[in-house]
Amino acid sequence: MSRVANKPVQLPKGVEATLDGDLIKVKGPKGTLEWRCHPLVEVQQENGELRFAARNDGTRARALAGTTRSLVANMVQGVTEGFERKLELHGVGYRAQAQGKTLNLTLGLSHPVVFNAPEGITIETPSQTEVIVRGIDKQLVGETAAQIRRFRPPEPYKGKGIRYAGERIVLKEAKKK
Repeated sequence: MSRVANKPVQLPKGVEATLDGDLIKVKGPKGTLEWRCHPLVEVQQENGELRFAARNDGTRARALAGTTRSLVANMVQGVTEGFERKLELHGVGYRAQAQGKTLNLTLGLSHPVVFNAPEGITIETPSQTEVIVRGIDKQLVGETAAQIRRFRPPEPYKGKGIRYAGERIVLKEAKKK
């Protein structure tokens, strides 16, 4: 049985949390996030921290309390520090170039790929083979990085494609005659 919900979420200086029924709003130096809490979870704010508890003793309610605590902790981290995902392009002629909210990718296809970043996400390209996705919403940053990776996932024979930084691709041996 998980005990994640028992640990309170500390609110650092400059971060405000507002509880309005089931709606939790977290405001910090990088922006504001809000999330609607499940009715089975009770949230209390006291002494600069948020506490989570299940409204009943059911398994589902306890699980949702832990999930809610993790999501709110990610919201607090997002509005203070933010999140980032790094992607690497491997392959001859594979290039990326960011222009404002648009990412232009050359991935060996017959056409260039243009990706428009969703609201709240910034995309940077420190070099032609690196892409950095930044934002305050952890889920949105991960989803955006996954969408970019989906244009050309790493293939198992040469390892060409878009991969997360630090991702290890296990290469297959080519068929022999």
